Formats: sequence, structure tokens, C-alpha cells
Amino acid sequence: MIAERTVSAGKGPVMKVKERVRYGSRGQGCLIRYEGVANWYSVYSAHGKEVRQSTGSADLKAAKRFHRELLDGLAADRQGLRPFVSPLEARVTVAELVTALVADYELRGVRSLTQVRAHLRLPAKEGEPPRTILRAFASWRAAELSAEAVDTYVERRLGEGAAAATVNRETQLLGQSLRLGLRRGKLIRVPEIRRLREENARQGFFEAGEYEPVVTHLPTHLQDVVRFGYVTGWRRGEILTLSWADVDRDGGMIRLRPEHSKNRRGRALAIEGELAALMERRWQARLVPGPAGTCRVAELVFHRQGSPIVDFRKAWKRACTAAGVSGRLFHDLRRTAVRNLVRAGVPERVAMEVSGHRTRSILDRYNIVNDADLRTAMQRQSAYVRALPKTLTVARLAVAPSSGAS
Repeated sequence: MIAERTVSAGKGPVMKVKERVRYGSRGQGCLIRYEGVANWYSVYSAHGKEVRQSTGSADLKAAKRFHRELLDGLAADRQGLRPFVSPLEARVTVAELVTALVADYELRGVRSLTQVRAHLRLPAKEGEPPRTILRAFASWRAAELSAEAVDTYVERRLGEGAAAATVNRETQLLGQSLRLGLRRGKLIRVPEIRRLREENARQGFFEAGEYEPVVTHLPTHLQDVVRFGYVTGWRRGEILTLSWADVDRDGGMIRLRPEHSKNRRGRALAIEGELAALMERRWQARLVPGPAGTCRVAELVFHRQGSPIVDFRKAWKRACTAAGVSGRLFHDLRRTAVRNLVRAGVPERVAMEVSGHRTRSILDRYNIVNDADLRTAMQRQSAYVRALPKTLTVARLAVAPSSGAS
């Protein structure tokens, strides 16, 4: 039977079906052949999804035998005898799926690609041996991966001391790799991957008197970076990519470009108060002396002798240790700025615009209550109770006896 209609073979180019042969009764699929392709394709339904798999043969009888084996495997799966594995699924490995996910991230320009590589521990350069953190599954066939196998991996990682959030990021990337394979027709199903409850959300912030000692122990080129973060609550990446092209000195505004924001949303910041003095200091520091008395202008607001500041975790750690606040994160400045904005009486909606938070729930998590807040609350309650009148101002009403009393 000849079918002259155009279809798409999986994710490949659009092809026209040249010939179609039904197999068996209704629901048992069919065999098709595309124009310009010699081999027959087996078309069947697995777990509610249509699958088109090359039989690898141009002979119709051989193609029917191939198709029959697939149907037998599906029948055994429905009866619970053994899981069905398509020929394509039996070949693809987890490593191939993870590599495809990273390539997809690169193509789409996902900003979290650096974190993805860190969680996967992928080789930094081409030719280096793989150091993937998911090495437990890298050589596995996708068909071999099960929910029980992932659970075993999770238990082992927790036993190694990994935090629940870290394990979740790893298994999340594994799940995303599998789902990408499913969308591209390389898999017909993916196992359920457990998600652990995360209890390790960071809650650090800087109290008054803790922040300035850290600044004084930092190198000069980092001091204004920290001061800017303390005042604005901006993320580290947003600060380090800020250029003078984003600063309107005449209008007194800083405008963060969407491509430099984590959530891809631009926002504006008024240059007022302490920020005005800081930005004036950075304007003077934009001129970088060069050889033979020359001078060049730095494009970035925060720089190191005109070069971008990339990573300063070691310098930050040393400064925190010297200031007696070991273990603090640069991100704690963000939490501190949000808390200071709210407690200074800034409306929460405006505070969210300054820091770049999109949801109220995250703002609430950053607006952390500390011992001083609780102490202030009890003091205010005590003052309120002391101000209450100590004598009755309304006479008591006599309670009438019940009508049923004898």
C-alpha cells in the first residue's frame, strides 16, 4: 500500500513516506519506507508514545521479523516479565546524554553553564580525561538506569558527606539529560528520580561592626566591590560586569543590562547617599596608568589595573578570617542589604527592585530575623503592656441568674 504523505522521521529532516505496510491487527503498528531510504522502519507505540525505529534491512521479511521481536518485547513488558528496551535505547549511554545536555546549554547560552560544569566536573579543556561527578553512571546504558540505581547513588553521596542540595543538583542534571533524550527520541521513558529535602539554606548576614573590618583586610581593588555589594545587595556577577556604559552620571542612575542579570531582567539604581561617594571614587579610578606616562580608560567600574576581576574567593576568605568572621560568604552581603533596606523603612516592593528579587518568598527568606530583632520585639511588647490602664474604666455588669435556676 502506497502512502503519499510527508512526515518527520524523529528529529531529522522532513521526509515523505513512500510505502506503508500494516502489521497484524489494529494496534500492532506498521512498517514504512521513506523516499530515498532503502531500509524499512518499524512504527509502534511504547508507553503511549509513537516510536519509529530503523529495522536495518531493506528486505520486507527481515523487517517483519524485527518488528515482531519488538512487539514481543512490549508484550513481555506489559505482563511485567521484563522491561522493554528499544534497540536505540539499548545503545545510548548516560555520558552521551549528559554531553548532549551541556551542548544544549551552550547553544542556548544558559548563564548557569559554569555551575553545571562544576556539578558535573566536566573536563575544562578538550582532551582532558573526564572527571564527571556522575561518573557512577557515565558508562551505563540509558536502559540500565533505574530509580533504585539512582537511590543507591544518592545514599552513597550522602554517606560521603555531600549536602542534600549538592546531591539534588547532580541528580537534577542527570534527570534533565534523560528528559532531553526522551524529547529527542533517544529514549522512550525515564526513571523517577528522588529529590531530597534541603535544609541547608544559607542564612548568614553581617551585623553592624562586622562588615568594615572585612573591607580593611581586602586588597584595594576589592574594597569598593564589597562596599557596593553591602549597599545595593547586587549579586557578585552583576557587580563585576558593571561598565561605565551602564552608568548615567548626569542623570544619577545605574542601569543593569538584562544580559548581566541572573534572571535576565534589567533594573535601575539611583546614585544617592553612600553610593554617590563610591561611584565618584570609581570614576576617578577609571584612569589606569600605562608605560611611558600613557594612560588608558577602564571600561569596567570595578577592575584591577584595568583588567576584569574574575575570582576573589581566596582573598575574601583571608579577609573574613582576619576580621574574625570566618565562614561568611560574599552572598551574605546581599542578605544584609535586603534586611537593611526593609528595616530602614523602604517599601518591600522598592527593596525588591534594588536587589533584583522577583518573588516575595525569596525576599522574606533574605529578611532574616536575628536575636536583636526578637529582643526589640519583646521590649516593645513590654512597653505596650506598661502603658495599658491599670484601673477599670467600664463598670462590670451584673450577670443575671439563669432562668432555669431554682
